[in-house]
Order: sequence, then structure tokens, then C-alpha cells
Amino acid sequence: MQYDYGRANATGANGTRNRLKDVAPQSGICAACLDGCTGGCEVWTSTLRGREVLYPKPFGKITAGATKKYPVDYSHLNIQGTAVGAVGIEADSDKAIFPAVSTETSVGSGKNKIKLKIPVFTGALGSTEIARVNWEHMAVGAAISGIIAVVGENICGMDPDAEFDKGMVTKSPELERRVKLYNHWYEGYGAILLQMNVEDTRIGMAEYAIDKLGAEAIELKWGQGAKDIGGEVKLPSLERAKELRRRGYIVLPDPDVEAVVESYNAGAIKEFERHSRLGMVDREAFMNEVSRIRKLGAKYVTLKTGAYRPADLARAIKYSSDAKIDLLTIDGSGGGTGMSPWRMMNEWGIPTLYLQSLAYEMVKKLPKGAYIPDLAIAGGFSLEDHIFKALALGAPYFKAVCMGRATMIPAMVGKHIEQWIKKGTLPKDAAHYGDSVEQIFVKADELKEKYGKDYKKIPVGAIGMYSFADRLQTGLQQLMAGARKFNLDAMTRDDLVALTRDAADVTGIPYVMDSDAVIVDKILKS
Repeated sequence: MQYDYGRANATGANGTRNRLKDVAPQSGICAACLDGCTGGCEVWTSTLRGREVLYPKPFGKITAGATKKYPVDYSHLNIQGTAVGAVGIEADSDKAIFPAVSTETSVGSGKNKIKLKIPVFTGALGSTEIARVNWEHMAVGAAISGIIAVVGENICGMDPDAEFDKGMVTKSPELERRVKLYNHWYEGYGAILLQMNVEDTRIGMAEYAIDKLGAEAIELKWGQGAKDIGGEVKLPSLERAKELRRRGYIVLPDPDVEAVVESYNAGAIKEFERHSRLGMVDREAFMNEVSRIRKLGAKYVTLKTGAYRPADLARAIKYSSDAKIDLLTIDGSGGGTGMSPWRMMNEWGIPTLYLQSLAYEMVKKLPKGAYIPDLAIAGGFSLEDHIFKALALGAPYFKAVCMGRATMIPAMVGKHIEQWIKKGTLPKDAAHYGDSVEQIFVKADELKEKYGKDYKKIPVGAIGMYSFADRLQTGLQQLMAGARKFNLDAMTRDDLVALTRDAADVTGIPYVMDSDAVIVDKILKS
């Protein structure tokens, strides 16, 4: 069988297209490339705008996810159901009902556990514009839903109102806003987790966040699944580019070069890029940094790593075990981001299913008695069946699923629903439910009853996120009840079956025609 794993040179992500339907399969160039073509494939558009076409657009208003089709993914696994018994509850038809399924879990070491109402947390909302403008909705939504909200890298360094003393941050209104918003609505489930990269470390973000803002959870960041370079954002003005270059960031084109300034003033250069530095992983340095963060007062220390080669995954697992961190999040390629180079997002790294399967095998190879940190998996998840499959495939080590773009959608939708109601321009897909927040959002009245007068303070995007979380929880309860598993600890790899031999080979999950073979023979021959 031949596979088409993706096509180059034309994508809706950056607004490029082919002139012809027939294209060369590898290059993506039209079968007949016309001298005089008016545009606009990636090669054609890059001829005009160069590096700008590396990235999805419009920046600051979209999130982007890879479109490459991998040979094996989670759709090649199906969930096993059974008509026999129940685990975690009495096998009684009046008691073993799906609403009785518990979706609660916790992550962390020792007595310091972060409780979650559902085994989900947000992707990292960092210094991109789309993360900043939607934070209020995301933070409040995550808090009232009982899940972790992750603050991404570079917040202090990108904050235009941040204050510094000898290169160290002493005040960041933006980071303060993010932390206080979540904590104000925190109800005992979830946590706010602050990521830290090279630049964050250099300016003392952890010291400031822990000492001045009372932050309890710090996440060290090795990378993510959407790219194997540091984070980047686009900058709309020369002044902003110069400011961030003074703060120590890599800014391209260099705003201090006179020719670049002239091009900007002439209108040729319309934007700049701010890049973070590549982290350099070293075991001793990692151990020292975990120890340092704990001494600063952090209650939880976690690690986020990306879709790097297997040896780097092994380092992440071993170093995390040695340092006894609270959570290791592993992010596979194929997920999404606010701004990653489009071709990189599609063409580098180990896809999530493969990466999780490797991680499961690696954890089993740790020395007997070794500390095993709680694990989470990220990279292209959106719905309850994805949660089930990821947790079952990684059982008993994987405790939660990180959802990036999927948890941002409710925040963005809710924010705009509120605006459309005020303008009287509701789209038909919302208007047929009604013309008020309470009519459109199915969980709004529940929140109104719970919070009383404070209900009006809840951003509409947070109501949307709460509704989405309810859907995830209910759907997960239904799938778990069908597998007769009534709490998350009861889930095992036996709850899955591989639909193809390739999927069985990658995951170690039995091929469907081989599943239950021994039990089948025993039943039929009894």
C-alpha cells in the first residue's frame, strides 16, 4: 500500500495555493509550472516575502496545527468494551452506571499532589498575542473546570511594562495578571504552572514569580512537539523590535542595522521576529536547577520536553526520575502552536503515538525501585476518546493529557459570542440556540446558580471552556463505563485493541484478530 503523508508548497495555514490540481508529489510544485504564473504557491510567495512565508498567518489571530498524515496514529487503536463485570465499583446494574465513573486524578510526588477533576490541562499560553488576549477566558475557565492552566515562556521578557534591575525582572504586570486571575477562581483542583526557558532563567523569572507572586509550580522547558528551536513571535514595530533586542532576545532582521531601519521605514519590512535561544541539556545542570527551584520555594517542579530523538526522551525520563520531579510532560509532533515554522511543524520530530509508545517501554527499563514521575502526553489531542486511548496506552504511568488548541477554542468562541450578541450579529450556528449567553451556553445557568452575584464576573469564554470540559468528562465517563472501568486507576493497556498490524508493532497493543485469543479458546472449549 502506498501512503501520502502530506503535501508541500501549498497550505491554507499560510495562505498559499497551487495553480493546478496536478502537482509533483514530492515537491508540491504544479505539474506544469507556467512562466508568467500570477501566484501564489509557497515558492512563488516566498520569492516576494522570503522568511515571512515560513510561518502560519495571520499571526496573533490563529493557532496552527500540523496536517501531515502519519503512518500510524491513535485512530488506529479502538477501545475495548465488555459485557462482563465492573472494576472500581460493585458489579450491579443499578450502581455501575456511567455517571458513577470517577474522572478525578492527581499528579505530583509524595504528599504534594495536584488534584484534577478531569485528566486534562491546557497547553502553554506564552507570549504570543493570541495567548495574551485570551488568557482571562482560559485562566478562569481552567480554574472553575478544575484543571491545570500553563503559562508559557517569555511572559516577563515580553511584557512592555516589565521593570528590571541589573537585568533581573522586579515587576511584570502581565505575569501578575495571569497568576492572580487563575488563583482568584481556584477551588482546590488544578494549579497554575509557569514555564521557564533560557531567557526566563537569565532574568530571574522564577525568583520573581515565587517571591512576589506566590507561584507554587514551575515547569522547566526543554522544548515542544511543534518545533525543535526556541519559541518565537512576530513584532509589528521597529520600536518593539529594538526594545526586545535590548532585553537580550534574538531579533531578526536586526533592528539596529541601518539598512534594516531604512527598509522598515520604506515599507519593505513590515514585521520582525523575536526568537528564544536553544536550551542545552546537561544532567548535572538539570539536577542543580531542579534543586535551585525547590530551594526558592516551589512546591512543584515539572519538565516539558518535545518530540526529540529517542535518546533525548531517555534523558528526560532518567533525569526526571533521578531528580524526583512532580510531572514530566512529553509533547509529540503533529500538535499545534501559536507560531511555529509551518514545514518544521509537519516534518520534524517523532509523532505522538510513537513517542508515547517509546516512553512506555523506556519507563519499564528504569532500574528496579527507581522513582517514576507522573507522566503526561501532548500533541494533537482534542476529544474524550483521545484522552481514553492516551491514558490506557500509557497505563499506569501516564496520568493526564495536555490539550493545547482544543482548550483555546472554547475561550475564543465564548469571547466572540459575547461580542456578536452585543452587535446583533450572531452567526446562525449560534443563533439557533438563542440570543443570550444563558440560552446559547448549556452550562451557564449552572454557573449562575453556583456563583450567584459573581457569575457576572466570569468571562463568557470561561463559560464556554467549562461547557467543553463537561462534555469531555461526560464522554470519558461513557467510554470508561463501556470498558467497565469506573476510575482512572483501573484503566490498562488491555482496554485497547490495534486495528492494523503496523499499529500493533508500534504500540505493543494486540492486533484485533489476536486479542483475547487465550480467553476465547478457554471459553469455547470449556
